[in-house]
Amino acid sequence: MTSEHDDAHPFDPAVFLNTARAPHSVRQYPPKGTVFSQGDVGDAVYYLRAGQVKLSHHSPQGKDAVLAIVGRGDFFGESCLGGDTTRMSTATAITASSVIRVEKDVMLRMLREQPRFSQLFIAHLLARNIRVEEDLVDQLFNPSEKRLARALLSLANFEHGDSAPVQIRQTTLAEMIGTTRSRVSFFMNKFRRLGYIEYNGGIRVKRSLLNVILHD
Repeated sequence: MTSEHDDAHPFDPAVFLNTARAPHSVRQYPPKGTVFSQGDVGDAVYYLRAGQVKLSHHSPQGKDAVLAIVGRGDFFGESCLGGDTTRMSTATAITASSVIRVEKDVMLRMLREQPRFSQLFIAHLLARNIRVEEDLVDQLFNPSEKRLARALLSLANFEHGDSAPVQIRQTTLAEMIGTTRSRVSFFMNKFRRLGYIEYNGGIRVKRSLLNVILHD
């Protein structure tokens, strides 16, 4: 089992699971690969080591909505820990993704016995809750143009420089912000004209796109 880690080194759940010899599996998914489907039994928690995963819901009326885009270093599928026995969403890889699967009972044991791991997971839940609240406010009070700008900025990883690539389809963006694909296309062209994004087959988002959110 691990002891307290040096704070200078980030806590990596994948490394921790190996060190603690906690049973888990690592699975690779191609783009559009299904991690789990709506209606499946909720019996495991997932951790995304690499790639991007889309969580979506299909309504009885035939409508689809994107609930979240999961990025590297995020947990997902954790609702099973709260008693949900059936998946309420479908998890689909957007890009080639490496996913760790931890059975529900193993996850619960780790949360009880490993304080450092438990702290990390609680921090994840709090951050996820904040994002959900921000998304709700965004949907209620902001127009489609600002919602699209916020979605693109949240998907961009500005690790180096003032621009970053984003791999996502316009249809998915439309489902994320609750509008039509034609409206997304209109605003994407507008952002490109203003120099906020580069869009020629692939999307490259610039930090200056923040001007759309800040402008009243």
